Order: sequence, then structure tokens, then C-alpha cells
Amino acid sequence: MSEPSAADVRSFIAAGLPCEHLEVEGDGRHFFATIVSADFVGKSRVARHQRVYAALGDRMREQIHALSMKTLTPTEWAAAPHQPSH
Repeated sequence: MSEPSAADVRSFIAAGLPCEHLEVEGDGRHFFATIVSADFVGKSRVARHQRVYAALGDRMREQIHALSMKTLTPTEWAAAPHQPSH
């Protein structure tokens, strides 16, 4: 099984979780994702990460060796100081 690209991981997350914003960077083994989803409203950081892991399913065990993530609600993303203007 080949190592997934950052674009693959982005597609995997997007297929299982509605996202307002989704960025994934990585080298095929280790990835960092910024994920903005209304599904995170009212959830703890742990619950948000569990939601992403659920979206990835078996890929998290079989293809993706490490995933660091920043999970934000749309309101949190809009208030973030690094937020680029659209």
C-alpha cells in the first residue's frame, strides 16, 4: 500500500466530515491538518479529534502514521489572528 499524499488525506477527511476550511500538509507519513467544521461546535478538543479519526476510519491505522491537527469551529477560525482575508 503506497503512502498517501497530503491531497489524499485532505480528500479522506473531506469525504467523511463537512468542512468549511481544510488544509493538510505532510510528507507521506506525518501530516498536519487545519480543519474548520461546524460539526465541532460544542465539542471538546478530544471529541473533535475523535470525529476526524472517525472520518478517516481504517486509514488512520493502515495508511496514516501520524496526524497532528488543529480543529476549529467556523467562529473560532474567523476570530483567529492568522486568518487570511478572502
